[in-house]
Amino acid sequence: MSILEHHTTTSPYGTHRLAGELLKSLKMPVVLALSGDLGTGKTCFIQGLAIALGVDDAVTSPTYTLVQEYDSEPPLYHIDLYRIHSNQEALYLGLDEYLEGEGITAIEWADRITDLLPKNTVHITLKSGATVNERKITIQRSTPNPEADEA
Repeated sequence: MSILEHHTTTSPYGTHRLAGELLKSLKMPVVLALSGDLGTGKTCFIQGLAIALGVDDAVTSPTYTLVQEYDSEPPLYHIDLYRIHSNQEALYLGLDEYLEGEGITAIEWADRITDLLPKNTVHITLKSGATVNERKITIQRSTPNPEADEA
């Protein structure tokens, strides 16, 4: 079972703020799977996470390097799978270490590796809205399973 949250932001600042609010509610380690068309704000959302974590570095999409690690507490791993076309490619590049690692693993274009994502992944879908800066953001989280905690 999962919980769906629907949000609308009207500026990059609003998207940053929403990411910071989400950060406060995350249980570490966590994988964030971001999906949406080009230009819908996936990198902007991750910039918001970095700002909330106190990262001073410029946060840009690692389209060619694939992974950017940020020294924060907890650590932030920004992954861009735009150029990846299969689960095998992702595994060959060592993505499994990030999926099972500590901290926050935020993955742009995560829909390319859905079979590899952990069950407790937080899925974030971004869509363009009615205006140039408006974004419709859906956050889907798994509900905790109390029976699993007893096992």
